[in-house]
Amino acid sequence: MSGRADGSMAADPNSPDERAAGDAPAQPNADVFTAYVAGWRDAIDRALLGGVLAEPDGDLRRYLYRPALDFLARGGKRIRPALLVMTAEATGASPEAPGVLAAAASLEHFQSAALIHDDIADEAVERRGFPAVHIAEGVGVAINVGDLELVESFRGLVEAPGVAPAIRKRLFAELSQMMVRTVEGQALDLGWARDGRWDVSPEDYLRMATLKTAHYSVATPLAMGAVIAGAPEELVEGLREAGIAAGLAFQIADDLLDLEGSAETLGKRPLGDLTEGKRTLAVTGALAAFDEEGREDERHELEELLSAHTTDPARLARAKELIQAGGGIERARRVAERCASEATALLNRLSLQDNDAAWALRAMPDYVLRRKS
Repeated sequence: MSGRADGSMAADPNSPDERAAGDAPAQPNADVFTAYVAGWRDAIDRALLGGVLAEPDGDLRRYLYRPALDFLARGGKRIRPALLVMTAEATGASPEAPGVLAAAASLEHFQSAALIHDDIADEAVERRGFPAVHIAEGVGVAINVGDLELVESFRGLVEAPGVAPAIRKRLFAELSQMMVRTVEGQALDLGWARDGRWDVSPEDYLRMATLKTAHYSVATPLAMGAVIAGAPEELVEGLREAGIAAGLAFQIADDLLDLEGSAETLGKRPLGDLTEGKRTLAVTGALAAFDEEGREDERHELEELLSAHTTDPARLARAKELIQAGGGIERARRVAERCASEATALLNRLSLQDNDAAWALRAMPDYVLRRKS
């Protein structure tokens, strides 16, 4: 049984070492995944927070490094870096091998940059239960802090000792490609909102979400973990394919959480996507249903509510009611479940190590569907 960064051992009765020889393997559940992530949280945080220098100069600390450190320290589940560590171990590397934690931290630095910049673009006021960086520090400082986090996502890999040149080059390529895909997806999301586009179809949404979320949330962390382990290219690409499916499920589930979650669990106000007029799968599905069924009045009402960027609880509740009436929520849930099932099937077909990391990786799609925040 593999150990964790904190020295503990996994104790789940369904772990590989606890199953009797010859038993048919059961499908692991979300608890297996969350236990693995929790076991590596402290090690990931040390790699992450230690990478941002506490500059001695008071003004640099006040206007750059302290806001960055504060944002990093406020949480986030560290799912993306944990996925990289998990996949490295599941494909044959030690989690303590050169470059593993540095590459893991690079993903979280990019996540921080994306969130800080997204909050500015979306005019969000909260993040992780605190004022968004641009609210607390001003837009200019927040942009600069996000820029620092982009730099940190590369600097850790540059400075990581003991990484073979060919592996380091491939990791840079993976990271760069991931960033391009994410920016492309963000361009669609922002462009549709700027131009008041309501002709966006569910298929358009899935393309946008694949670019904006699936690559950086799941597919690239899995691929980078396998690259560090020196896995065969076929396995790297198989993990990437599974990651795309799981990443789509992750984004759709995230959209549904915004509709159905609470401020306490989300760390931000629920129904924020409706205020921002997001073209989610639930929204585009409801609009498509209204078109198909000739329900023009309901379509126009929903468009008007989403275009108003309202924060009025009654109007937001009405928008949610219309989305539900159009079948958007149920349709989105079915697609998320289908994507998660596809990811599970793909992961189960891959030749992974017989260890807790591989067991946790196969539990990841279940976690994506069951998470509450």
